[in-house]
Amino acid sequence: MKLRNLFCLLSLVGFILSGFICPAQAEDQFEKEIEKEKEAVKLVQEVQRGGYGIVTASELKNWMDTQKEMLLIDTMPYEESYKKAHLPGAKQFLFPIPDMKEWNTAETNGKTEEEYRKLLGPDQNKLIVIYCGFVKCTRSHNGAWWAKKLGYQNVYRYPGGIFAWKGAKYPVEEVK
Repeated sequence: MKLRNLFCLLSLVGFILSGFICPAQAEDQFEKEIEKEKEAVKLVQEVQRGGYGIVTASELKNWMDTQKEMLLIDTMPYEESYKKAHLPGAKQFLFPIPDMKEWNTAETNGKTEEEYRKLLGPDQNKLIVIYCGFVKCTRSHNGAWWAKKLGYQNVYRYPGGIFAWKGAKYPVEEVK
């Protein structure tokens, strides 16, 4: 008799954990999937508009581990973000979140298009990787789009940004 009760209890727990007893939990998963889809489609559309490539955290870490020559650019604000944590070796250059179709020094902390070109350097075929905070952040889109607009050919956006980098437990640097 006790074995049968234990079996019933375990079955009930199994049903609860699988979502059959709580349809609201299952529906919540479906609603979350809609949000993921919106973010994924938005990212793809930005990449298509920008004409640059994308790279994942693990791919970028592999490039760094194999000492692939590249320029890393962090597009987050200096004081609030870059100073506290950035990818090893990254240079900082602020870009805004909304699309910046025309250069706007008010949105780039007073820096000019020429200053960005100087940071990117004369080699328009060098590997350039641009990132910001997280997938929804579009500062990196603006930075990558402008690099492409200025004629650079080998431009990648790392959409996961510093949040995904930290989530993967990869090392960061800070300004002291």
